[in-house]
Amino acid sequence: MSEKLRILTLAQWSRGADWRVELPHSSPCHALVWITRGQGRFTVEGLRRGLGVHNALAIPAGTLFSLDTGSQNFGLVCLIPPGGPVLMPDTPQHLRVREVHAQAELTAMLDAMQREQALARPFNDEALQAHATLMTVWLRRAMIDHGVAAQHKTAAERLIMAYCALVERDYASGKPMAEYARALGVTPTHLTRSCRQCAGLTAAELLTQRTLHAALCLIEDGEDPIRHVAAQLGFASAAYFSRFVLHHTGQSPSALRKRARNRD
Repeated sequence: MSEKLRILTLAQWSRGADWRVELPHSSPCHALVWITRGQGRFTVEGLRRGLGVHNALAIPAGTLFSLDTGSQNFGLVCLIPPGGPVLMPDTPQHLRVREVHAQAELTAMLDAMQREQALARPFNDEALQAHATLMTVWLRRAMIDHGVAAQHKTAAERLIMAYCALVERDYASGKPMAEYARALGVTPTHLTRSCRQCAGLTAAELLTQRTLHAALCLIEDGEDPIRHVAAQLGFASAAYFSRFVLHHTGQSPSALRKRARNRD
């Protein structure tokens, strides 16, 4: 099913399950996140940063990220399918918007998109696309106003960004972290040290959490037998996969699937 342009609250984005946004993963759509209440942290391409009120975060499709905003926060997320006429930055952007007029402009655009989506009137898709185009014009202007430019990255940051790109590409292969380190030309110890410094996780933890997110999506949202899910994620056996899920969630894959069906 093709992705559609849509706007969600943070709560709708997580669908009532914190792991959907808090575990490292990627989105098939570009995402613009606008925080209007509260604060938290985000990690994009392995680089962890603080996130506060009136912060805009643009995340390109296919980019490894996680978001921890807490239950008291409020924000909106605009999801934009890639390859369409709505232009989004091809690198992650984090803007702290301090100008009241600029804050009001973006909030008004997103509110208008929410109303258009809710009313579902004729030519709804065209209207949403027009609003999204205006929103991305706002974003590009804000990037200019904030003097956004390519920032110098430390050696550790460059290493972790490369590691995250490999993890997002190959997490379903079942390769251990040491193979990623070898591909990057560093020792597992050095990769782990750099990852902890930049992301607050070890390299192995980041890989495990990305795999866990994929596993939970396939278990809760899919219909494939558990043994097929295990094979899709590179596990040697369904039994090993079940132990992996049980260890990290406290429940078996079948119990998680049953709970998700009952919730729906």
